[in-house]
Amino acid sequence: MTRVNLPVKRKLVAISELIRLTKQYGTLLVLWPTLWSLFIASNGKPPLKLLVIFIAGTFLMRSAGCAINDIVDRGFDRHVERTRARPLACGALTVMEALLVFALLCSLSLLLVLELNFLTIGLAFAGVAFAAIYPFVKRVSHFPQTVLGIAFGWGAVMSWSAVKGSVGVVPLLIFFANICWSMAYDTLYALVDRDDDLKIGVKSTAIYFGARVYTAVTVMYFGVAIFLFIAGVFAGLGALYYAGVASAFLIFLFIVRAVKGKKSREAAFNGFLQNAAVGAMLLLFVILDLNFSGVIQ
Repeated sequence: MTRVNLPVKRKLVAISELIRLTKQYGTLLVLWPTLWSLFIASNGKPPLKLLVIFIAGTFLMRSAGCAINDIVDRGFDRHVERTRARPLACGALTVMEALLVFALLCSLSLLLVLELNFLTIGLAFAGVAFAAIYPFVKRVSHFPQTVLGIAFGWGAVMSWSAVKGSVGVVPLLIFFANICWSMAYDTLYALVDRDDDLKIGVKSTAIYFGARVYTAVTVMYFGVAIFLFIAGVFAGLGALYYAGVASAFLIFLFIVRAVKGKKSREAAFNGFLQNAAVGAMLLLFVILDLNFSGVIQ
């Protein structure tokens, strides 16, 4: 019985690695801006149905994004230290198997989206297009991180639309904040692979900015704070929210300083990871502001 099940077990393990099942920091980085927007749109009390849909949908679409990314990048991944053990690069999965996983994840996501209003359904298809384009951008542009930010931030537009039935200034400001945020943390992530990427011809902001990369990341983080500050003004948020934005920006500065000080792959990766915790902290401040600012005043 064990011998019969062993190949199946290996495939399941390979599929879990394909969708990064044990590495959910990417899911969190997509989820936090989506929830910032959802909570603000619903005045701090989002319907349980929408919470479930957007949390589950974020997991499914991020997993699908990992699958299509690995399908497109399987040739590159074999030559990069961090990615050479990925299931498509090492042969643990075939391209057809990965495509089937991608199709299943997209189908499950569609079932969730169909529970939302017509505008949000239309926005969802645009989001899928952004996610599908992203893996190809690194071949022609040094700014794939910008496209990643568009794909990752689209959930903020969708969650607002799901509540309001329209798209306003606030979700667009959160969307632009997320583009800056994604460019910042994914530039740190790209520093991990910069030497390998230079050898194989993959482009990134980490390569484009060169010696000025830490200054560039700091400017990107400043953009996050500015866009979120303006979003708070338009949304009528209070002091707790702005305290959260200010705290996040200070932490961002410490992250850049730490990565710059060590200038190692490990430091760059740790700096990238810390962004997920900052996103959670910002959500906490959003919730506190929406639910308790009146009490404090």
